[in-house]
Amino acid sequence: MRKLTAALFMSLDGVVESPDKWHFPYFNDEMGAAIGAAMTESDALMMGRVNYQDWSAYWPAQSNDDEFTNFINNTPKFIVSTTLNQDELTWNNSTLINGDIVAEITKLKQQPGKHIAISGSGTLIESLLHNGLLDELHLMIHPIVVGRGKRLFTDGVDQQPLKLVNSQIFSTGVVYLIYQTTPNEA
Repeated sequence: MRKLTAALFMSLDGVVESPDKWHFPYFNDEMGAAIGAAMTESDALMMGRVNYQDWSAYWPAQSNDDEFTNFINNTPKFIVSTTLNQDELTWNNSTLINGDIVAEITKLKQQPGKHIAISGSGTLIESLLHNGLLDELHLMIHPIVVGRGKRLFTDGVDQQPLKLVNSQIFSTGVVYLIYQTTPNEA
């Protein structure tokens, strides 16, 4: 069975919105290697509507000269949205997931292949975790307080125990934490 893994850049105060405004001073070769290692474990991407619209406006116009751009442009992408139509998905290898999203993602996870990776898409990640579909959560917590912006989890989210399975501290002060989801016994 395939794993559904989610990765996010996060500030110390829990903000995941607009990392392009605060993340780059902390990016280094260590972080690049960790992102690259996670990328090699995946053969598909999943994203929500907002992330898809942002990335599809940017990445297809970039040259496929580097490994990440080539990967993101050519890897199959599953877009979870109740408002988009398949004909609106113009980025190559993009497939819409709508309708009974839990059933469709469960079926997708049962297909052969490597991990399905999510980068960004905080609302989707929260929903997947709530529905027991997320297998791992990878957080790169940056040593910065952003002060405002969308946080990963909204008020009122049900308790969800996680199990820390790996941690690493980069020389820039970024802490990389990998959690596996566990059954909710609360």
